[in-house]
Amino acid sequence: MMRGARALVFALVLGPALAAAQPPSIGIDDAAARLASGGYVLMMRHARTEPGLGDPPQFRIGDCSTQRNLSAEGRAQARAIGASLRAAGIRIALVRSSQWCRCRETAEQAFGAHDEWPALNSFFADRSDEPQRTAEVRRFAGGLSPPDNAMLVTHQVNISAALGTFTAPGEIVAGRWRDGALVAEFRFFGERR
Repeated sequence: MMRGARALVFALVLGPALAAAQPPSIGIDDAAARLASGGYVLMMRHARTEPGLGDPPQFRIGDCSTQRNLSAEGRAQARAIGASLRAAGIRIALVRSSQWCRCRETAEQAFGAHDEWPALNSFFADRSDEPQRTAEVRRFAGGLSPPDNAMLVTHQVNISAALGTFTAPGEIVAGRWRDGALVAEFRFFGERR
């Protein structure tokens, strides 16, 4: 029931962004072959969390005790994602993360070194930040060139705003510039399934 309610809330909040055609879902080995040419921005939704939607009202970025964080299953998922990407030979030149604890911990568990980037912070509770943050992500993506790929660990709403697609925890959407716009080209789960 909670999953259905969550999907309804996201559909209402995201509106037309979810109506766009969803990129195809492929396996990690096919993803590795496509990513070999570089120039992709990989937007990954943080790994699985403790139950809930959004963050508690007293939420503070610098205090993980006030946030909805990764579950033990989510920490294991993040480690498995990092191991799977390395085993598949997927090259990632840099990793950036939202400042939310669940994203930082996902990045740490999966990739180790990463930089925090406020442009990846969630705007679920305050949509007024969306245009500026999405524009910043798109500017960054427009400057990325082969052979580099970049991993951005963030939130569902940020991925939907930038690439027009809904993701599950731990799912990755690969996008790059085409005809002057950042578009989602394919999606895959970082874990082997």
